[in-house]
Amino acid sequence: MLHIRERLASPASATVELSLPYELRVKHRLLTRLPSGVEVGLSLERGTSLRDGDCLRADDGTIVRVVAADEDLLEVRSAEPQMLARIAYHLGNRHSRVQVGPGWLRFAFDSVGQAMVEGLGATAVRLRAPFEPEPGAYAGTHTHSPGEGVAPRGVIHDMMERTRK
Repeated sequence: MLHIRERLASPASATVELSLPYELRVKHRLLTRLPSGVEVGLSLERGTSLRDGDCLRADDGTIVRVVAADEDLLEVRSAEPQMLARIAYHLGNRHSRVQVGPGWLRFAFDSVGQAMVEGLGATAVRLRAPFEPEPGAYAGTHTHSPGEGVAPRGVIHDMMERTRK
């Protein structure tokens, strides 16, 4: 079994990839398998959320790259920012995780969410794609840019400090 206890702060050359859907990328304890069939045990720090491209180091030194697996999603597109804002607001009220892109929103497929979007006058198209929802206002920022790291506090606190200065 491959034991993984460390998330690397920056990208590295990976020897294997581990494809996981979003709901498994937010678990800090997980037993799964690589495509080769090798069993993998994740024991990461509580609160760890893995993003597509994150690299992990196994106890034996193996570098594993996390890949966001394709999932069953709904995508809402609109040239009207106000329409997307309204839909995002209502999805938030349902505590739905939402991925925001240029002119679109994506969320995990569910028929109630689809009916709500259509009731608001938009169209939701079902698709399979990797899911990278917004981490939330109180989550630490995460980046792959050189020289940048994980913020010690949530985004909302950092923004409040900058506006006070």
